[in-house]
Amino acid sequence: METDQGQNHTQLSRSRAWYGANIDKFLQTSLGEVVKTLVLNSDFPVLQTQRDAWFGSVDILRNSLDGIKGSILLEFNIPRMGKRIDAVVITGAVCLVVEFKVGEAEFNRQDIDQAWDYALDLKNFHRASHDISIVPVLVATEAQNMSVVSLTADHDDVYQPICIDHRGLRSVIELAQQSINGEDVDDNQWSKASYCPTPTIIESARALYAQHSVDDIARNDAGAQNLSVTSLKIDEIVDRAIVTGEKAICFVTGVPGAGKTLVGLNVATRHRRELEQPTHAVYLSGNGPLVAVLHEALTRDEVDRRKSNGEKVRKGEVGTKVKAFIQNVHHFRDEALLDPKAPPDHVVIFDEAQRAWDLEKTADFMRRRKKRAGFNMSEPEFLISYMDRHNDWAVIVCLVGGGQEINTGEAGIDAWLDAINHRFPHWNAYISSRLTDSEYAAGKMLKEVRGRDRTYFEDSLHLAVSMRSFRAENVSSFVKALLSTDTQSAQDELARLSSNYPIVITRSLQSAKEWVRSNARGTERYGMLASSKAQRLKPYAIDIRFNVNPVHWFLNDRDDTRSSYYLEDVATEFQAQGLELDWACVAWDGDLRFTGSEWSYHDFRGNRWCNVRKDQKKSYLLNAYRVLLTRARQGMVIFIPKGDHDDPTRSPEYYESTFQYLSGIGIPVIDL
Repeated sequence: METDQGQNHTQLSRSRAWYGANIDKFLQTSLGEVVKTLVLNSDFPVLQTQRDAWFGSVDILRNSLDGIKGSILLEFNIPRMGKRIDAVVITGAVCLVVEFKVGEAEFNRQDIDQAWDYALDLKNFHRASHDISIVPVLVATEAQNMSVVSLTADHDDVYQPICIDHRGLRSVIELAQQSINGEDVDDNQWSKASYCPTPTIIESARALYAQHSVDDIARNDAGAQNLSVTSLKIDEIVDRAIVTGEKAICFVTGVPGAGKTLVGLNVATRHRRELEQPTHAVYLSGNGPLVAVLHEALTRDEVDRRKSNGEKVRKGEVGTKVKAFIQNVHHFRDEALLDPKAPPDHVVIFDEAQRAWDLEKTADFMRRRKKRAGFNMSEPEFLISYMDRHNDWAVIVCLVGGGQEINTGEAGIDAWLDAINHRFPHWNAYISSRLTDSEYAAGKMLKEVRGRDRTYFEDSLHLAVSMRSFRAENVSSFVKALLSTDTQSAQDELARLSSNYPIVITRSLQSAKEWVRSNARGTERYGMLASSKAQRLKPYAIDIRFNVNPVHWFLNDRDDTRSSYYLEDVATEFQAQGLELDWACVAWDGDLRFTGSEWSYHDFRGNRWCNVRKDQKKSYLLNAYRVLLTRARQGMVIFIPKGDHDDPTRSPEYYESTFQYLSGIGIPVIDL
């Protein structure tokens, strides 16, 4: 933003802040001018309450910074969180993140966590903040009975939050200057440094639904460029379909963690319109828990955002619009059975398209549940036929993953290709050139599709760069080696992880819980996970038969007993797939056991464990643990019980060899 505050101010404020200047210039500028600049650069209608809060916080800053050298930025954007830091003060070797609660007399946990989250977000995702000290400060302007201010740093030089009243900011700044050594932070470089987040699926959906772009929330590197190239290619296909009136289907592939879902959400939001508009798009997933969590997260976020802008809003009304944007694929399918017309959507994104139902499962469901005897189409074929009802154009985007199949009756990508090849020759097929890779299991149908007209292979429909979390980029490789019993590769991958992604193992559930609690900071989410076959963890109050509500588990705050924070309710691979925690406690039962050279697979029936003999069911169980072991963004603890000699269903031998295998790889053992 261009202002008359001088070149230094312009350089600082042009980046992410609504106001930025060196402290000398800030003190020379009137209180009214500073607030005026904030109002002019805000991206929402500014209510008088907000103006009053700015007047109060800016006045405190002016009284606290006299004689301090450095820079100040106000309303600094944190795109991953969709929020703004009230003030960032850069002085000497330290960056202070200041959150004001004007008129508040108490230090609420929620407010403390907010300041802490801002500091952690900068440390993890802002390039110029990786190697500097960051001090989060909460100012409750009407607080009384101040305690002695002290500085306590965690391992990454993010300090634990300091809570003060309006008089305490100066002393915090002086203490930080005296106590924290290092090179002075270059304030201009800091303010212009790139912000490179790796958002969770929930954070991505929130930001995109609020009309932010992928560039706002994705890493500013090769991964983000790859996302943009793929998104632009899909936009090009949609634009062509609109102009020519053609129908097209795209198959997008990607390495683990490459951001296929992010691409899908981006396409859906870019083409989101009111229902009567011809480019209305919908994002579909067969993952019921994921859809439910996204519905609620987007609804809560939209309600909060509109209320903060002074609007009167009903949650039910907002939720209805959200459900038109993200839907369960089976509900979408059922609507096609009820209404013979074309859907209102011209652009449809199917996430994890390879998990759509095959003909046998679809026909059986239709016969039993929908009373439709003789139904003879797979789910992919029926869904394409639904979109084919459009008289003009339509586009289907299939996001294709691999290696996490955990349900029977999943058709794989062959069912889509077979339908296109034999039933819909008039559809153009744009196929990722990497669909030939073995992990996608495209099979013989891919060879047949190559020979049809209207088939085009596109390199740009493959996401080649991992966008996994900032700490978990190599976790999937480690887990793959671990579950493949490739000991040497598992050791090598673990060594790469150990510096910034802790993985530990314990025989004590209490130690496991204490470990995740002690590592989590701010609102970092943690929770307990277990396989859906883990029937003999009940003596530890881990009962996988209890049907966890994923909305409460993944979204509710730490004061809600139904939330993951309480470490009481356990989520299985079915509730957790597609979603993430910051820290995970994975409970490992006797369903998957290491025998010394390979895994043995077991299912608990009645009063005993039975061997699993079918290869497909073995694959599902192994993939269940693959899902569980890749849910954490920052670290995990694995709890393996010791077993009980007096309980034949929990014999120590069911657990000991697995523990020895994991600890032998080099996973540290803890017993807090």
